[in-house]
This record gives sequence, C-alpha cells and structure tokens, in this order.
Amino acid sequence: MKGLVVKNTGSWYTVRTDDGQLIDCKIKGNFRLKGIRSTNPVAVGDRVTVADAFITDIEDRRNYIIRKSQNLSKQSHILAANVDQAFLVVTVNYPQTSTTFIDRFLASAEAYRVPVVLIFNKTDLLDADELRYQQLMVRLYETIGYTCKQISATKGEGVEDLRPLLEGKITLLSGNSGVGKSTLINCLVPHVNLRTAEISDAHNLGQHTTTFSEMIPLGGGWVIDTPGIKGFGTFDMEPEELTSYFREIFHFSKDCRFSNCTHTHEPGCAVLKALEEHYIAPSRYQSYLSMMEDKDEGKYREGY
Repeated sequence: MKGLVVKNTGSWYTVRTDDGQLIDCKIKGNFRLKGIRSTNPVAVGDRVTVADAFITDIEDRRNYIIRKSQNLSKQSHILAANVDQAFLVVTVNYPQTSTTFIDRFLASAEAYRVPVVLIFNKTDLLDADELRYQQLMVRLYETIGYTCKQISATKGEGVEDLRPLLEGKITLLSGNSGVGKSTLINCLVPHVNLRTAEISDAHNLGQHTTTFSEMIPLGGGWVIDTPGIKGFGTFDMEPEELTSYFREIFHFSKDCRFSNCTHTHEPGCAVLKALEEHYIAPSRYQSYLSMMEDKDEGKYREGY
C-alpha cells in the first residue's frame, strides 16, 4: 500500500494512503536512507510503501530541505521532502531573525532547487526605525530575485495575499521559534487551532509550540508546519559549490580572473570588486564567508 507521510512525531509517522486512510506507522530498526546520514530517515512529504503498519520503502525524493543536526554535527535533519516551495517566516523584531539565518536557509534551498518566498511577519509591532530596516531588507532580497511579503498574522493583514501562492502547492513553512508560523496557519486554516505562545520578554526569544512536523491541507495543496529552529547549519556543501547558491555572487563570479576563485583574497576577483562598489550587500557576503567557514571548522554554528 502506497501513501504520503503527513505527520512525524519522532517515533510515529502518520501515512495518508492513496485510498484516503490515515495509518500510524513505525519504521524497522535497520531501515536507513541510502547515502544520507539523517536523524530522521523518513520525512514529512515522503512517498512511502506501508505493510502491517510499518514503512517498508521510500520513493526517490525530487527534493528536500536539509540542515545540519543540532546535536549530531555529522548527521542531517530533513525538514521536509518533495516540496514545491518554502515560505520562510522572518521577523525584524519580536524575535529578531538574523540575515545570516535567512541567507543560510536560502542557500540550502537553492542547492535543492526549492523556490523560497520570504514572509516578513509582525509588521504591526514595528516602530518607525524597524519599519525602515524591514523595507531595506525587502528591497535587498527582492533585488536579488526573491519574492517578499509583509504581513501581520495576528491582525490578518496581508495574509489573504498569500493564498494564491499556496493554492495547489506543497509549501514548507519554516523559521525561527516565535516568528508566528502557527499563528499564520491558524489565520489561513481557522479550524486547525494550532497552539501559540507569547514571546519571552526577558530574552525576546520565541518558544517552541510546534513539536512535530505535519502536513495541513489548504486550497488543493498542503502546508507543512515544522518546529521552530534556532540555527541553520548547512550540510554536505562543498566550498566550491557555495558561489552558485548566492545568486548575486554567482552573477559576478563569471568575471573573476581565476575559475577556482574563492572570492576572499584573489587578484582580479569580480565579486570583491562588486562588494566594494556596493553591488553585493555586506550582510550577504558575510553569510557567504560564514558558510565557507562551516566546512573548514566542521562545526554547527547555533548563533546563525
């Protein structure tokens, strides 16, 4: 019997079979993905074969979003598989989403050819300076080529504009804890009633309210709700590949004097020239450097 993994609690998987049944399944102890060292061998969005409440096989994935496991640096954690797009929910404040986190997510999505829409939430809470900063961020990412939407999920402002983007598609919803993913889903799908929590006043940090990944039907498609993540350690990326995951860096790199240019110190580097002339944002270049360091240092950097 074949089906779609619609929920993953860590120990159980709920599979929606092709004939509409919902079956809670486990995986056999020796079941592992071929070639992927992962903390979760089966991910939400996987197409699987089920027999006697056990998942016995996974179909080849067309893509997935993956990050370095927070606890086991040599293993990965797959956020979701077989997605049409990702909505990355970010907040300028309450809590603040770092540009490095955004850039790491975008680069990982580029690596697996997953289109990303940036959702700037909690616009209603921002003061004049924070709003100006948000506009600068929107301009930066739109110039690079990413779609950006500015919303307030609690007030419902701008949320209806997202529906046409979601219809008929499988969309991963991701972001730091506390940015309002659950609130946004409650706004889009009122009957779901996902749990939400207040931001910690002391540290301006979000609290985990979603503890497992789940696919929620919406407009002929699916939204995948995932637990909030603190950092985004990149997994299995070679330094020489990184350039192509930063669109604007890749654009200028074609004019570098050396084909194996790392864009850090080489003479005749068109990327460094573009950075100096403000065609590349310093924040993006710093994110690129931090990901280069990941491979050198072989560690997960939680702060990002």
